[in-house]
Amino acid sequence: MILSAELEAIVYDAQSLKEKRSVIKRVQTRLKNEFNVAVSELDHQNLWQRTCIGIVTISSSKVIAEQTIQQALAFVDSFPELERTETVQEWL
Repeated sequence: MILSAELEAIVYDAQSLKEKRSVIKRVQTRLKNEFNVAVSELDHQNLWQRTCIGIVTISSSKVIAEQTIQQALAFVDSFPELERTETVQEWL
């Protein structure tokens, strides 16, 4: 089973693209290390305070894939620098 989540987020404290990318890079690295998922910034690369991040997991069980994505999303919510505004999940 392949499950993807696409989330829109606001990076509040970013005053430049460099600051935004620093936050996004930290989130991506920690997600990859903690949950063994694929992560990428999908959209809004040239906006200071807005981002779209894609998270994908592959599992032999639908339940495990859902749990992994939910844990990853909760982990993203734990970062005080950004706020998740919209999330779309899709089975592939």
